[in-house]
Amino acid sequence: MIEVKGLHKSFGDEHILRGIDFVFETGKTNLVIGQSGSGKSVLMKCMLGLFTPDKGTIEYDGKPYSTFTDEQKRDLRQEMGMLFQGGALFDSMTVEENVMFPLRMFTKKKKSELKTRVDEVLERVNLVDSGKKYPAEISGGMQKRVAIARAIVNRPKYLFCDEPNSGLDPHTATVIDNLIHELTVEYDITTVVITHDMNSLLEIGENIAFLKDGVLAWKGDKSKIFKTDDETVTDFVYSSDLFKKVREAQQQGL
Repeated sequence: MIEVKGLHKSFGDEHILRGIDFVFETGKTNLVIGQSGSGKSVLMKCMLGLFTPDKGTIEYDGKPYSTFTDEQKRDLRQEMGMLFQGGALFDSMTVEENVMFPLRMFTKKKKSELKTRVDEVLERVNLVDSGKKYPAEISGGMQKRVAIARAIVNRPKYLFCDEPNSGLDPHTATVIDNLIHELTVEYDITTVVITHDMNSLLEIGENIAFLKDGVLAWKGDKSKIFKTDDETVTDFVYSSDLFKKVREAQQQGL
């Protein structure tokens, strides 16, 4: 669990986060949604330890980050997995080498042990026969699954996903959503997903934080977000024709 309490962050005169309070629950997919510039990425970077909040606290399983020693901060980083927006795979490395990269950085296990773990996670994301290929030789959806395998290879307690469906077709995006959710439940991870994708909200929105101009404007789950009368939320969620039709169907009891 990650608990954010009264979080503020500014850059110069620009106040980005304005007193965010939210609990990111373990074993659930926690979505952070909102328009561009709402503070989503800054919030994630604060949780990753890349930005220091001006005010407020971030607690990891009840322990405030501000009280961590340098050694504890290093240990925490090893417990974090990161799925970047573009996948961020190394083009010069094979799929197997990409997934093994965090293991080489953070563990001192024998190469045979590393290989065993890499094989385990590649099998888990259904890429068991792709280990020797390079990123350019596989599809965008497969590349994203490689990135997921790399993010979980160190058995993280916390998984951060930045726009995981960026650039994917709707079917592949759903596959990635479901995989993230399955791994979250299977490994009991605290998963944080930054997204603009409303299909992701429908698929895996178990615990949602909606940010508006740096403020937590709404929180709830995917069932509640379609029932709220908060115009700030509904204007964002129903900005597409698809979701307008969803709402109309719900209102008609279909």
